[in-house]
Amino acid sequence: MTETERSEWSVPERELMAHVRDRLDADEPAMLATVVDVEGSAYRRPGAKMVVSPSKGGVGAITAGCLESEVKQLAEKVLDDGEPTVKTFDLTGDDDVWGFGVGCNGVIDVLLEPLDESIRPAVEAYERGEESTVATVVASDADGVSVGDRATDDFEDLPDEVEAMIRAADVEKSRTVSVETDAGTVSVFVDRISPPAELVVVGSGHDVSPIVDLALNVDFRVTVVTFRGADGAKERFPDADRVVATSPRSLTDDVTFDANTHVVVMSHNFIDDRLALESLLETDVPYVGMMGPKERFEEMLEAFEEEGVEIPATERKNVYTPVGLDLGGGAPYQVAHSVVGEALAVRNGRSGGHLREGTKSVHDRATAE
Repeated sequence: MTETERSEWSVPERELMAHVRDRLDADEPAMLATVVDVEGSAYRRPGAKMVVSPSKGGVGAITAGCLESEVKQLAEKVLDDGEPTVKTFDLTGDDDVWGFGVGCNGVIDVLLEPLDESIRPAVEAYERGEESTVATVVASDADGVSVGDRATDDFEDLPDEVEAMIRAADVEKSRTVSVETDAGTVSVFVDRISPPAELVVVGSGHDVSPIVDLALNVDFRVTVVTFRGADGAKERFPDADRVVATSPRSLTDDVTFDANTHVVVMSHNFIDDRLALESLLETDVPYVGMMGPKERFEEMLEAFEEEGVEIPATERKNVYTPVGLDLGGGAPYQVAHSVVGEALAVRNGRSGGHLREGTKSVHDRATAE
């Protein structure tokens, strides 16, 4: 695999969505491949996407590399036919061309469709930071309902029974559901597309850049906050989505914090960090990582107590200090992996422990009702 192929395969989801938008804006032919169902184990779950275009090649991934070449070859036929189709790949049998020596051990259904304007509302919602639900027909024996028929958020264009099922299901994880209608059976892939989580890094030291770098690559939208108008901050963190210069007391006035926001406080200034923490504890953020040893945080709590500021245990549970997972190592990128890994684990509702010691699936799986 060349360096170019590797970078195209491993793009963050937000880059993939931007690529979809670019292909739509350019009105260039392209095929969208989406995993719509998985039986057994697979590297990626329903909702994983890949875009293939004659001019740009393939961007994104639906497996760990097992099927991407085959999907690229199928793109030409899909674009020539101009019709959506669902392709099933069985990766379970050792004597099967797909099952021999691959890392997956499941059956994967992939929707292959010409990229068109029906997906644009979901892309635009994603870029606005809003959730959306896309319902796409993946199988039908009902008259007037075809594979590829799609509705986003407003499902009135689908049969009444299908619309009612989607609204009643309140889907949190993307999955395929089937429903009997008066005209026949319809299977619909309900794709829950969530915007990237926010990571706010409070600090301007040299250790901030590795965190920004890694966070962007795991699909955080990153804001760097500097205090006292740190010189050249925007130039020092050119890849960050936003750089904000403010003061500790004005932090929550100049930056929006909500339940989708994760924060790492690392200004390395005791007073600045303490004031920032006090403000953050009044927000709904689920994660505040504090750089520094436990003793430093205990000193902060003592300072709060002397000032008559009480921090309930329910608020302190969202403070992670020392910040990061226990990975060992102290080099800047080693620390960054530890910090970003912890923020990602909290984002995904995971503990961050060893997978071999876990009792649940590696990927959260939707349960059909």
